[in-house]
Amino acid sequence: MGIEVKAAVTLRPEDARGLLRLREACGQRFVRGILLHDGNEMRPLGDRLQAVPVGMLAT
Repeated sequence: MGIEVKAAVTLRPEDARGLLRLREACGQRFVRGILLHDGNEMRPLGDRLQAVPVGMLAT
């Protein structure tokens, strides 16, 4: 599992670059990648990758 934190409200595809590399390196052992960000929207970023607002950690 990988967790990356970005201090951005708007996400760009390249923001998940580190998680993509980790997923490729781990192959099937990679369970999930979470990109925490300062926005309000939770959305999928690809296979086993998810963008999650950091504010949701407190709820």
